[in-house]
Amino acid sequence: MNRRLFMALTGAGAIWPGIRGCGAQPTLPEGLGNSGDAAFDTWLADFYPRALANGVPAEVLTRELAGLVPNPAVVAADRNQPEIARPVSSYIKGTVSDARVVTGKAKRTELTWLAEVHERYGVPGEVLIAIWGLESAFGAVMGNADIIQTDATLAADGRRRALFEENLIAALKIIASGDATRAQMKGSNAGAFGQTQFSPVDFLRTAVDADGDGKRDLWGSTRDAVTSSAAHLSKAGWKKSESWQREVTLPEGFDYSVVEGPRQSPALWLAAGVRPTDSAGWTPDDAASTAQLITPSGAAGPAFLIFPNHFTIRVYNNSTSYALGVGLLASRIAGDPGVIKPWPQETGLSAAERTGAQEALTKLGFDPGGVDGIIGVGTRAALRRWQQARGLTADGYLTPDLVKRLQAEAVAL
Repeated sequence: MNRRLFMALTGAGAIWPGIRGCGAQPTLPEGLGNSGDAAFDTWLADFYPRALANGVPAEVLTRELAGLVPNPAVVAADRNQPEIARPVSSYIKGTVSDARVVTGKAKRTELTWLAEVHERYGVPGEVLIAIWGLESAFGAVMGNADIIQTDATLAADGRRRALFEENLIAALKIIASGDATRAQMKGSNAGAFGQTQFSPVDFLRTAVDADGDGKRDLWGSTRDAVTSSAAHLSKAGWKKSESWQREVTLPEGFDYSVVEGPRQSPALWLAAGVRPTDSAGWTPDDAASTAQLITPSGAAGPAFLIFPNHFTIRVYNNSTSYALGVGLLASRIAGDPGVIKPWPQETGLSAAERTGAQEALTKLGFDPGGVDGIIGVGTRAALRRWQQARGLTADGYLTPDLVKRLQAEAVAL
């Protein structure tokens, strides 16, 4: 933008966008930066000129950020996402409920245009219906949180600052373009909106006007929302003729240290004794692809080979539980019987237990990649290395008993 206009809007002592750490903090227009939260106001003063430099019109930026205050409930929800806090078995049972399967099957029949969407984007209707059902209960529960406040709160919080600043700028551009009003921009405490819960960035990149009314309406148009999900997954690399996951059985004495490890052909997994629970074998496309082994509830639970499409589903939520839940729900909607091996009884871990395990692993020399209370790929890999070193089944599955053992060992070090 024009430098003179920038200086007039942000004050003569403002830092030019992209230059930090020198000079005075930018001066905000009247009505901004008076939230009563010093950390939030400091972040806002830093963000404002960068948003201007990224193309958000000054009048939109000033109007929409006026009077903005952080929402503590949003931060609390970010720390307690169900994919993080709930045991996998509990999460999957809730996700792939009989009621959701019945409704999903009915919607799959009702939405006759799904075949056209599948042909164009390659994504099966049952996968799109599963995402729709999981994200908003088929459009019934889209969230009522203000997206501008939500993204600003999460950006200022700092855990994923760059991500939420990018989404806040995108949300402001959506309002500036007229695609949606601030009143329409309501959604979840994670900053997603519409029937298929798009982030503002993904809306700008991949949302489509499928019903031809001239608007990309993810709130009121099921066709726009579901087709936009297909476009989103297609752009992310969906492979039309491949599976997303297959349940498998593992041989006696299997080496669980390879879980979440190599991505290799089904033929190589078969040579290691890994076999599908059904008798269908592999389709030609699956046989030519690669898959990774996961045991989300540890050695006592079901095992799955996950294909590239599983990882594509994670563009919605980068969680094994989420992508597996979507895949299993889609399979049930398509008529599959469901998981064969029973899920074990699991005990949830508190935030203190999760961070305590990560701290212990770090102290013991098994780096989990940080202490954030999220038992993700890095923490599970570290746990497998520790289990293997201690002669335990190296399935990377954290239980309350293992938390106690880890902490006791760390204290004794």
